[in-house]
Amino acid sequence: MKCAVFLCLGLLSHSLIAEQVGPWNLDALKSQVPAMKWLRQDQPVHSLIYTGEKYQGLDTEVFAFYASPRTLGMAKEGQTFPGVVCIHGGGGTAFAEWVYLWAKRGYAAIAMDLNGSQPPDPILDANGAVKGNAHDQASRKRLPQGGPPHGHAEKFDSIGGDTSDDWPFHAAASVIRAHTLLRSFAEVQAENTAVTGISWGGYTTCLVASLDDRFKAAVPVYGCGFLHEGESVQKRSIDLLGERRMDWVRAYDPGSLLPRCRVPILFVNGTHDIHYPLDSYMKSYAVVPGEKHLRIQLKMRHGHPPGWAPEEIGLFIDSKCRGGRPLPVAGKPLLQGDKVLLSCLLPPGARLKESTLLYTVETGPRSGREWVTVPATLGEWKPAAQSPHQQVCEITAPRPPKEANTWFLTLTDDRDAMVSSEVMFAPAPESPEPKQ
Repeated sequence: MKCAVFLCLGLLSHSLIAEQVGPWNLDALKSQVPAMKWLRQDQPVHSLIYTGEKYQGLDTEVFAFYASPRTLGMAKEGQTFPGVVCIHGGGGTAFAEWVYLWAKRGYAAIAMDLNGSQPPDPILDANGAVKGNAHDQASRKRLPQGGPPHGHAEKFDSIGGDTSDDWPFHAAASVIRAHTLLRSFAEVQAENTAVTGISWGGYTTCLVASLDDRFKAAVPVYGCGFLHEGESVQKRSIDLLGERRMDWVRAYDPGSLLPRCRVPILFVNGTHDIHYPLDSYMKSYAVVPGEKHLRIQLKMRHGHPPGWAPEEIGLFIDSKCRGGRPLPVAGKPLLQGDKVLLSCLLPPGARLKESTLLYTVETGPRSGREWVTVPATLGEWKPAAQSPHQQVCEITAPRPPKEANTWFLTLTDDRDAMVSSEVMFAPAPESPEPKQ
């Protein structure tokens, strides 16, 4: 009896210890539904405001758009839906057409503005479909109680001292609050939610997926960590912090938090991105200890519509939140003689259409390098020895030339869904011995 009492007391004392990671009180963010009010509910995409973290000693509010199959008139009262949280990037806002697209797909979706602003109401076409809500920044108005704007000063220069003026702190907290709010809606399947973000929203997705383990899937587009290394255009802003540089890296670079990530994650990027180059991208991928996947597209454009366009984002989230067919799973490419070998796992009945080897022999900034593409050869499908419910295909490609410094393979299935292998880098050449 005494042991049981001590055990209960121990569990009680443990439950009273808040889960704090960096500046984020995760227990509060995940358990306390933020106060909210609806602004408009007379359009397919609704608008609302919810409470955020304190900024400069004052309470804040966050604007968001919300849509679901019910708000679009596609579902009956009482039906429930999986949920998705959409995070905009730099220069962006809450995008009405983004949540509209997810609602058309069968999800309840929320997209918040992380600039302390409110965008215009949705624009509808003649059929009542959402076309947008004016992408230009001049059309947005500052909220009376908005949080910090998403400028470079708030993203970087504010590091040190009080964290309540740091944009990365507010961004991640506002997203987790939106997630908690979304899960509280009666029409949302609270245990089937995902998060996706574009550019700075992809950066924030990496933070949030590492902090909030309630998500079933995460898809950062472009965004990653290790921004203080390599060719990222953000590196200069971090370097200018001087002695505070590593304070920012430890607190807010996703590379410091992704080792916590246990949410299945699909990294989506292009070969030429200047904001999140492949070097930093693959370092971010490497430190994730849990399930992880890649989609690297040749010369993928950087922007919001190009960032939410890849069909693989929806297919991946469907596979985790709705029991949909998973994407192909690429193994690690291996060099053997004059060939590259790669294994691919797929569920029974699925097939690959093609595979391609991509490599570059050029040097200089990655955003300017040209790539070569070479068709790979698909082998026969066989039952996977390690998983009887999957099949395996062995793929071969010509070995990249010895001058190639970066290479990977893509795999495209019978739905035209494309995934990538890990990106492989040639070792850096050794420095010549100094002359005596």
